[in-house]
Amino acid sequence: MKKEREDLRRSPLKEGRKPKSSRNSTAASGKKASGASVKSPEVPRIKKQYLKSRPACRVTFRLPREAAPDARKVSIVGDFNNWDKGAMVMKRLKNGDFTITMELETGREYCYRYLIDSSRWENDWWADRYRPNPYGSDDSVVVL
Repeated sequence: MKKEREDLRRSPLKEGRKPKSSRNSTAASGKKASGASVKSPEVPRIKKQYLKSRPACRVTFRLPREAAPDARKVSIVGDFNNWDKGAMVMKRLKNGDFTITMELETGREYCYRYLIDSSRWENDWWADRYRPNPYGSDDSVVVL
């Protein structure tokens, strides 16, 4: 018990100092003790920010580069834009992901899909759910 108190008193955090970091530490190197890579935390692909001032939600959709590695243009198409293929073109980020933010009414579910280079449809890997469509495939669904 006395030893624990001494350790606490000597703790760099207790004294207001930053703990020393080692270049060889597993956290700093991004490696596990076994030598395998540590995967960085997953970026949320659908971010929902509910507004306090009105029944709306600011939704950010993100399509990872792995879903469309050679894509030049990606659009999000769905209920919120009457399935207009050219209405909402997504922005390409430096890391190759595509993103778009929009404000949608809460209390609803919206079906949508990504259209890659005006020719290939892709579902959202992080959709809240999926719903069959009349064309023999599924649509992504976001629930607000």
